[in-house]
Amino acid sequence: MRKILTVLAALASLSLTNCGYNAIQSEDEQIKANWSEVVNQYQRRADLVPNLVNSVKGFAQQEKDVLLGVTNARAKVGSIQATPEVLNDPAAFQKFQAAQSELSSALSRLLVVTENYPQLKSDALFKDLMSQLEGTENRITVARNRYIKAVQDYNVTIRSFPTNLTAMTFGYKEKPNFSVENEKEISTAPKVDFNPAPAPSK
Repeated sequence: MRKILTVLAALASLSLTNCGYNAIQSEDEQIKANWSEVVNQYQRRADLVPNLVNSVKGFAQQEKDVLLGVTNARAKVGSIQATPEVLNDPAAFQKFQAAQSELSSALSRLLVVTENYPQLKSDALFKDLMSQLEGTENRITVARNRYIKAVQDYNVTIRSFPTNLTAMTFGYKEKPNFSVENEKEISTAPKVDFNPAPAPSK
């Protein structure tokens, strides 16, 4: 009896290997690892934001709307739990992505404002924060690219025969991937205007 069970177990193991079950497991784990790195880098950016806001506030107190926008966007990012379960819920993933995009936009507006404050740009603390932020943005890009590739590999695996049969049997579905929300906007070349803005009338 024990010999029969051993043979059945071996056959089951071989069939699972050949049907792509192990490949699906491996790629699913790779996605989770890459996702953790994406979240880690986004968290690093969120941690820099309060220091950056305080640094700018010291020089540009009048830019309250911009500073408030960054603070609110960071709070929204912090309110979303970026657990691995987000990867199986396209709506939750979209919400996470939208919050991160909002923070990116708010930071962009903040950086535009800082151009008007030469003394801020020369401040050592601000320079250090900007250097850290730039490094973090680069790390986010790398982490996202790795995640995108891992999801692509996984999605191809579970849609290819015969592993698609295994995926259906065990309930594995396609994972959502990062997308460009403002695709139409970024496909248009930006307008460059070197003329100084007119001074506000008193």
